[in-house]
Amino acid sequence: MADQTEFSAELLTYLRGISLREDDILADLRSNTRELPLGHTMQVMPEEGQFLGFLASLTQARTIVEIGTFTGYAALCLARALPPDGRLITCDTNPKWPRYAAPYWKRAGVDHLIDVRIGDARDTLSALLDEHGESTVDLVFIDADKTGYHDYYEKTLRLLRPGGLAVLDNTALFGRVADPADQHEDTTAIRALNALLHRDPRVDLSLLPMADGITLARKRTP
Repeated sequence: MADQTEFSAELLTYLRGISLREDDILADLRSNTRELPLGHTMQVMPEEGQFLGFLASLTQARTIVEIGTFTGYAALCLARALPPDGRLITCDTNPKWPRYAAPYWKRAGVDHLIDVRIGDARDTLSALLDEHGESTVDLVFIDADKTGYHDYYEKTLRLLRPGGLAVLDNTALFGRVADPADQHEDTTAIRALNALLHRDPRVDLSLLPMADGITLARKRTP
């Protein structure tokens, strides 16, 4: 059995060249985000954005919840995969990020599909449970503060329909989760979440060794 391929800069460039379908809107958003403080670190890779859209189409998602908007690249990819009557609810604590993203969403013609919620995502998720009830969401993307992941996962699992998909970003956390000497609160939070997911009987699980670790958790039918 072959080991994981080492993705050099040259190989990654080749793979992007024959698989990535990033148009001018996404490219402009990604390029401008890179100029922001921590923009390169916090933004999803373009192939991850494309993968998110692929997953949304594959699951025929009509209602998507995103936790962590940042500059809206992932939101744009997800919204483009929605049907005309679909909805993406994107949550962030800082209103400046959705404002930054809004011109790109409008330029792509998907702004009317995006419902922005500002505030603590725990409160937003509780409000969505009150508004719509359990099992009303098709796909969730979690890419926010790492110490909040456990709470976000538990609440979104209630929102997800059976067969719905939770996608959790940064579950490798730059490789820090494999270093027992790293006891930073972000690292310990993701390490604990990974252990929880591994033994959680409520979901089918796959952790993809791409980008910074992407975990797919499909909610099982009771």
